[in-house]
Amino acid sequence: MPRKLDFIPYARPVLDEEEVSEVVDTLRSGWLTTGPKVNKFEAMFSDFIGCKYALAVNSATAGLHLALEAIGISPGDKVITTVHTFTATAEVIRYLGAEPIFVDIESDSYNISPECIENVLLTHTGVKAIIPVHYAGQAANITKITEIAHKYSIKVVEDAAHALPSTSNNRMIGSISDATVFSFYANKTITTGEGGMVTTNNKEISDRIKVMRLHGINRDAFDRFTSNKPSWYYEVIAPGYKYNMMDMCAAIGIHQLRKAYSYQEKRAVIAKKYSDAFEMLPVITPKHVAANDIHAWHIYSLQLDDDSNTISRDDFIKKMMGLGVGTSVHYIPLHRMPYWKKKYHLEDHNFPVSSKVSNQHVSLPIFPSMTDCEVDHVITAVKNILLR
Repeated sequence: MPRKLDFIPYARPVLDEEEVSEVVDTLRSGWLTTGPKVNKFEAMFSDFIGCKYALAVNSATAGLHLALEAIGISPGDKVITTVHTFTATAEVIRYLGAEPIFVDIESDSYNISPECIENVLLTHTGVKAIIPVHYAGQAANITKITEIAHKYSIKVVEDAAHALPSTSNNRMIGSISDATVFSFYANKTITTGEGGMVTTNNKEISDRIKVMRLHGINRDAFDRFTSNKPSWYYEVIAPGYKYNMMDMCAAIGIHQLRKAYSYQEKRAVIAKKYSDAFEMLPVITPKHVAANDIHAWHIYSLQLDDDSNTISRDDFIKKMMGLGVGTSVHYIPLHRMPYWKKKYHLEDHNFPVSSKVSNQHVSLPIFPSMTDCEVDHVITAVKNILLR
């Protein structure tokens, strides 16, 4: 083993002096909630993605909820999504009284299967939308998915929590479908601590989200305190939510966004080091399916080969912990979660690819501030466990 290191966590946010200074400036300005820095962050994000509208929210979960509400999802509607995701992707469907229809993933990208989507649409009525998830930072086949959606006259809301900056057919994720939702949680490709962003090119969707993210008020707090109308005047035009982003979060995001590509490049270098080092081990390394597109490399998920290994995935994780390396699992799929399993009578055989993958996958640390020594430590730990 290389020299002893402190514990290497699964994820570690990168915050530099410019983020700290911007937050301090916000605190000193006296404007802590939604205000000028949220406006600036939204404008920067819209330019970065190449979309017409970007709307900051306090989480990606909030963004998904708002996007589905804005496209008109209502009780009794059906929305197709994948089981291979975090529960937030599906729970927002239930918020609106709609029903998720779960489908399996592709065996190479681990993204939602377009073939499975179309099979559902051939046999079900009442489907109003699809929520594809861009797993690990690799774009789903959004071109095929949007073609299917147009064919059946349904909407697409992308869960892009992992996918900044990712591309599909050289188009930036966030500029393609009806709406796209990004996450800025602490372990994501860029962070605001907590937060998210919804992007769209549809003015009606944008206008609806802007109203509904702040109590259904027709203008946000910043407008109320800078307009020519009395500061106390506002109108509630719908029963909205409390989903706005604070300026303190946007202050961090302004500088994180400027580093999005440099962070991605660093993660890509680590991913290549891992894959090269593990080439001769009894594992399956993650595939970069569309090599001409940008993979965000939010997650590096190593698949243990059941036929060649005598160690289980769970024991592997324990041994990695013992060697000072934090790991994670993406994901325990939704068909194995008690609520979803019981409510929708889901079984492993309904989702064979996700079931197999979830038994074998382990996510390794991959974050921009990893040192060469830390990367080497992870590689050596993996080799020591699997070559014994």
